Amino acid sequence: MGKVTGFLEYQREIPHDRSPEERVKDWKEFHLKMPEGKLQEQGARCMSCGVPFCHTGTLISGMASGCPINNLIPDWNDMVYKGQWKKALQLLMKTNNFPEFTGRVCPAPCEGSCVLGINEPPVTIKNIENSIIEKGFAEGWIQPTPPQTRTGKQVAVVGSGPAGLACADQLNKAGHLVTVFERDDRVGGLLMYGIPNMKLDKEKVVNRRISLLEQEGIIFKTNVEVGVNYPAQDLMNNFDAVVLCTGATNPRDLPVPGRELKGVHFAMDFLRGNTKSLLDSQLNDGQYLDARDKHVVVIGGGDTGTDCVATSLRHECRSLQQLEILERPPLERAPDNPWPEWPKVYYLDYGQEEAKAAFGDDPRYYCSMTKKFVGDESGQVKEIHLVTVKWEQDEHGRYRPLEIPGSQKVLKADLVLLAMGYLGPESQLLEALGVISDARSNIQAPYGTFTTNINKVFAAGDARRGQSLVVWAINEGRAAARECDKFLMGQTFLV
Repeated sequence: MGKVTGFLEYQREIPHDRSPEERVKDWKEFHLKMPEGKLQEQGARCMSCGVPFCHTGTLISGMASGCPINNLIPDWNDMVYKGQWKKALQLLMKTNNFPEFTGRVCPAPCEGSCVLGINEPPVTIKNIENSIIEKGFAEGWIQPTPPQTRTGKQVAVVGSGPAGLACADQLNKAGHLVTVFERDDRVGGLLMYGIPNMKLDKEKVVNRRISLLEQEGIIFKTNVEVGVNYPAQDLMNNFDAVVLCTGATNPRDLPVPGRELKGVHFAMDFLRGNTKSLLDSQLNDGQYLDARDKHVVVIGGGDTGTDCVATSLRHECRSLQQLEILERPPLERAPDNPWPEWPKVYYLDYGQEEAKAAFGDDPRYYCSMTKKFVGDESGQVKEIHLVTVKWEQDEHGRYRPLEIPGSQKVLKADLVLLAMGYLGPESQLLEALGVISDARSNIQAPYGTFTTNINKVFAAGDARRGQSLVVWAINEGRAAARECDKFLMGQTFLV
């Protein structure tokens, strides 16, 4: 490394964000840029640790530890420190098709397993990653690079989320003719309609990449739902291989009394409608669930719940609470959560930070279990009845929530958003193709081969592994492309 004592000389710094009070007034990205000199200092903090856990990409205790796509993090940190940005970009693009996506929305398991993070704040890997790719675009270093030769093989990729796009990009690089089918009116899947614009700008970031992929020869077909308005058999007849990257889009429901009331919605219906209306008309068409002047309750504490919080605030909701059934995490790693595991610690994400600025406190209620929804005479939800729980181990050592007597609470609620995760892919296409699901309702396709029970049909991403991170989707899309290329050609040079 160029600065062997950098981690001793420089403190961790991240770019400033626009203030919560300012950014809730628009739908623009809220992270500000960091000066190049500061970025070089942050790159210098990478400590030549010898065993860089940051790019191991393993699962520990069911959570990602290190980068699942094995980014060459110490290498491009060193290049940034030395001011060799073009070389840093080349190293970054060896393993990551879309650093502009991961650099914005990935929770950065690489930083959770940074060796420096054992006893100091970790290296700012995510910000450096995003800065490298954005400099690449700004300097004109990123240009369309279509393959010089074509194999004559045609591959269909169903789904244009991060797994589908990564798979398509890799297969196109191998020279195959790739067609991506997307049932929505815009390409991007989760990236387009599942993540709000203030976290991931659609025009400046997502569409920029889609345009590049089109110029490199990938064909995108929107408003096409295979098995509905495009026969599944045509897919099998017209293509030499098929890769299913449809995502895990079946939302987990909450079967309690009052679930049928008006005003109780799945989070993705709320987020998708908002982004589509924003892109179609700047929210002037009214074709979305509006939280304006409403008492909003979000049930679920993950990224989707946070996005619902932030979106509701931009609608100017009257009040906002977020219910989380788990306990509040500690401020520092607990003894049973050691490095290099993902650190399960308390922090304010961007939505909670905005809610605190608007209403004076973190909106999350921990250890809260919903018992029922209560409506008015017109069938509109008006209240949520909940109870506080404590977590105890049963005789088999499994933790379960136990209700605390006398802890009942009632919250006002005009709009309830269910953000409790997803249960797997929708079944229509799988049934049409005859593809078998596993016990968790995901597509049955072993990791490593990604082959389904149907010849020449592969699967990758959330549809295969279940709800996960964007970076795992890219990992799977790349790996499935490698196996698909091997199937088509007998060998592969994809990595």
